[in-house]
Amino acid sequence: MPTVLDVVQHLEQIAPPVYQEGYDNAGLIVGDRGAEVKGILTCLDSTEPIVAEAINKGCNLIVAHHPIVFKGLKSLTGRNYVERTILEAIRNDIAIYAIHTNLDNVLSRGVNERIGQQLGIANRRILAPKKVLRKVITTVPYTHVAEVHSAMVEAGAQHVSVIEQMSLDSGVQPSGQEENLHGRLVRLEAMVTHGVHRPVIQALRKHHPFEEVPYHTVSLESAYAEIGSGMLGELPEPMAEEAFLDMVKERMQAGCIRHTALRQKKVERIAWCGGAGGFLLSAAKAAGADVFVTSDYKYHEFFDADRQIVIADIGHFESEQYTIQLLQEILSEKFSTFATYSTEVRTNPVFYR
Repeated sequence: MPTVLDVVQHLEQIAPPVYQEGYDNAGLIVGDRGAEVKGILTCLDSTEPIVAEAINKGCNLIVAHHPIVFKGLKSLTGRNYVERTILEAIRNDIAIYAIHTNLDNVLSRGVNERIGQQLGIANRRILAPKKVLRKVITTVPYTHVAEVHSAMVEAGAQHVSVIEQMSLDSGVQPSGQEENLHGRLVRLEAMVTHGVHRPVIQALRKHHPFEEVPYHTVSLESAYAEIGSGMLGELPEPMAEEAFLDMVKERMQAGCIRHTALRQKKVERIAWCGGAGGFLLSAAKAAGADVFVTSDYKYHEFFDADRQIVIADIGHFESEQYTIQLLQEILSEKFSTFATYSTEVRTNPVFYR
């Protein structure tokens, strides 16, 4: 039977933890990695009703988008919904895993791709790609490739590639003695973003069998287009602003849309971000978007549209709700020995009249 760790590893192949933002707390929040999975319940928020639903459905793993714990807990006394949820999960041997901003920041099979699909937006691409600062290049004995590869990924390296043939100018050619001692060598190349270069090099040195580890780094100026915040795309046909907002309200099942003044022009290029995406407004403007669809806008922040773009706030839950189905699909396609359910509980704390 697959274990919690098997499920975690599958999810983290799609959205590696290194892609999450610094403030986030994605990962295994509660539970034993080695426990056999009997069933999975996917949700947006892991709350007390979600734990009760997992118990009723015979699930011992909850996969949520939002982490139930963002900050450190100093006690577990059940004094608030966070502590009560954690206690109830522990009492019933239910693991809770969160896949949050790392799932926001991927181009494929992520939160924003699903929004784009729901709205029928074509030519989808990352709105604000993450900057890749360096490429780390090393040579490794064939017998140690798997170990070094895993260590670099765990330390934060992205897209570690195994290259069988090493170019003569790679700058990390081993000596003949090393090749004789360790057999065939291959080259590894890894993308390294800001903040993880040092941990990746430390992991490489720790797990590489050579006393003097052959490696060098190359600085990269371009952005890595498959990782980043928000998305940008075009409608199949230009639409009137009112018609577009009506479509968004219907397809995203929004109770209402709070928006800035309409500009009385057709809209075609759309920027969007699930959850609180206000930090991307400048990027949306720079990209020439006609409308920016997101949530959690404050009163004074709407002024920043400055008639250059239409801001459409559809609500936090509404913008991310299809993530529940996305996670259920990802897991049910991979694992067939147990059931994976989408929650039937609506956890949105906001109501409309």
